[in-house]
Amino acid sequence: MKEKAYYENVTIKNELRLRKMLGDLPAFCKQFFIGIEPTTSSRTRIAYAYDIGCFFDYLHRENPICSRMDIREIPLSILDEITPMDIEEYLFYLKYYEKDGIEHTNDERGIKRKLASLRSFYRYFYKNELIQNDPAVKVDMPKIHEKNIVRLDIDEVARLLDEVESGESLTTRQQMYHEKTKTRDLAIMTLLLGTGIRVSECVGLDIGDVDFRNNGIKIHRKGGAEVVVYFGDEVRAALINYMEERQKITAEDGSINALFLSLQNRRLNVRSVENLVKKYSKLITNLKHITPHKLRSTYGTSLYRETGDIYLVADVLGHKDVNTTRKHYAAIDEDRRRSAAKHVKLRDV
Repeated sequence: MKEKAYYENVTIKNELRLRKMLGDLPAFCKQFFIGIEPTTSSRTRIAYAYDIGCFFDYLHRENPICSRMDIREIPLSILDEITPMDIEEYLFYLKYYEKDGIEHTNDERGIKRKLASLRSFYRYFYKNELIQNDPAVKVDMPKIHEKNIVRLDIDEVARLLDEVESGESLTTRQQMYHEKTKTRDLAIMTLLLGTGIRVSECVGLDIGDVDFRNNGIKIHRKGGAEVVVYFGDEVRAALINYMEERQKITAEDGSINALFLSLQNRRLNVRSVENLVKKYSKLITNLKHITPHKLRSTYGTSLYRETGDIYLVADVLGHKDVNTTRKHYAAIDEDRRRSAAKHVKLRDV
């Protein structure tokens, strides 16, 4: 039997998980997920299911009508009973609540996402004339206070890669494993820093996705688009070194085509790479709290500083909306504007 591609397996797992989540939601919700299937990824639908589940859990706890019935029995007609003020109270509730003895909090981004999910939910049923009102559209989105984007400086990048290569600061036990994984780890870290790909795109790479003739890797973007991302000489060297080791390894069934393998000879997962980045970044004194996404931000920063082309950065990073990119790298625009003052001389002195 032909081995399924990584993304096919991820989609299957997500679909099974979604079906399980739908079993805990009102029966009419299934129609919404069938309706949005052609235009959304399986990962997006799971996020919607979680957010909508939070909404109905709130109604079951706080609404006098819904509290008398099982969540799965809540009728579609209840959506017409909800007012904009009810939704505002729900968003206020989301800031802090307890469920099954566990505290839950949502910051402004979490609340904004849940309102966006609820808007999509209501819009679907309103557009299809299954309800008479759409109160969600009347509720303002919360204002988001932008955070500074954490990225590595040039010297920090060099220190991080040096640490991955040497492993000198690792514990004795860690150094034993480091001897077996350092070529792989260096290839992963160099690839993330040298291309800006997402960690999910990194672990999804197959051996055949690497093209040394053109210095490119074929990746699957969020949403399913297949694109080629190109890399430079440093990434090429790190990948070639690792590829020599990889070709000597017999992978487990289901991971035969995978590029990056664990010590158990199975495809690395996202959590493993997150832990790998965390392990090495902890070894460097005063280094910022680093995640794979911050390595991606580091690449985007470097590319923008070198080119000044926000559209190129957006394209390479796979941002669908250039405003997303512009928002992330606005601070660098300020740096570039400041530098303009140094370039114009009025008189020789």
